[in-house]
Amino acid sequence: MLILPVVGQAQFTLTTNDNSITITAYTGTNAVAVIPSSTNGYPVVSIGERAFYLCRSLVNVTIPDSVTNIGEATFEDCTGMTNVTIPDSITGIAVGTFAYCYSLAGVIIPTNVTSIGNYAFENCTSLTSVTIPNSVTSIGEVAFGGCGLTSVTIPSSITSIEDDAFEGCSNLASITIPSNVTNIGNAAFADCSNLTSAYFLGPPHRLTKMEMFS
Repeated sequence: MLILPVVGQAQFTLTTNDNSITITAYTGTNAVAVIPSSTNGYPVVSIGERAFYLCRSLVNVTIPDSVTNIGEATFEDCTGMTNVTIPDSITGIAVGTFAYCYSLAGVIIPTNVTSIGNYAFENCTSLTSVTIPNSVTSIGEVAFGGCGLTSVTIPSSITSIEDDAFEGCSNLASITIPSNVTNIGNAAFADCSNLTSAYFLGPPHRLTKMEMFS
């Protein structure tokens, strides 16, 4: 294991493998972290599981295009983080990646992402808006559970919305579910206390789990 010196006023612990680098931990105390695209002559391609876990002083993170993988719970409990730049090189949002990032106010999910994992944005209570691209086909369990979402557009590419995906989004007023959705999990929109309208654009027989609102 190597220790990366100060880069852009941030410190990282890293490992090298197959001529590429994984960031395994953030050891700095700065509010802004800019992850380098390369160091020691090797590209930074991955951010490991829980690499930024409990970094509560962190406010802003920039991830370079060289990164193709962000591990599970990487930014979990970064309660002060208000903004994160996710590059187009990312193809999936892993389990719990941004869970309990209470201050995260808005997220643009890149156009190459195909799945949003379980608990990905759980309890991001300040998250009022999210842009989900047409590349995404599934939204995992509790992916946005407890978020502050006031509105969300589910793209036509989505085929599955898992259990409790939007459970507890008490500010959500309306939802439109595209016709390609074949699975809506139990309690997917439970405890959305301000949800006054829900529209499903497909044939009624596709909705086999009416428990999605309870």
